[in-house]
Amino acid sequence: MYMAKEMNNRQAYFNYQIDDRYVAGIALLGTEVKSVREGKVSFNDSFCLFDKGELWLRGLYIAEYALGTTNNHIAVHDRKLLLTARELKRLQASTKERGFTIVPLRVFFNDKNLVKVEIGLARGKKTHDKRETIKKRDTDREIKRFLK
Repeated sequence: MYMAKEMNNRQAYFNYQIDDRYVAGIALLGTEVKSVREGKVSFNDSFCLFDKGELWLRGLYIAEYALGTTNNHIAVHDRKLLLTARELKRLQASTKERGFTIVPLRVFFNDKNLVKVEIGLARGKKTHDKRETIKKRDTDREIKRFLK
């Protein structure tokens, strides 16, 4: 059986400072699971929002399944995230604070072959923080190159 590697949201780590992480289930249609297994997921402009006490993932692109029939899924639509009531209350209270947002960090399969999404409670970085991140990444790259 083919297992896809986990898909990471690299832009989220660059644009945001991640304070807290949660693992949530995600409500998917049948062909969406097959596309995720093939690794056809894109996090461009995806974010989480609350609607009527439920957490939804908006903007996550899961490509249509190549072997799907007329019942194939729509590539971009809102997907419900499955968390406990306590976690939802904690996240909703945190997002009401100034500057916090919820972003998806990675999509992966757990031990039971269920699709899970790791979400992070994040605060946006300023421009100078992004420059520091770039500088640190470049120096780490130079050190690794020198040690080889």
